[in-house]
Amino acid sequence: MKKSKKTTKKEKITKDMTIADVVKKYPQTMEVFFEYGLHCVGCFAAEFDTIESGAKVHSVNVEHLLHDLNKKIEQ
Repeated sequence: MKKSKKTTKKEKITKDMTIADVVKKYPQTMEVFFEYGLHCVGCFAAEFDTIESGAKVHSVNVEHLLHDLNKKIEQ
């Protein structure tokens, strides 16, 4: 018999979420944003910029960023 997986899995981060909302909910993601050169986590733009738009402005591959953000919150 297989053991059941934990039911407390965190909500997956998507490209449509704002940077500010992600950082507020998962402060540990700031490290990932910084690694990708997105230092805007504390600026006013983070309140309305989605992860996708922030990645685009900084020429970051959004799929790689999302992968690493979601990996970080699962740790």
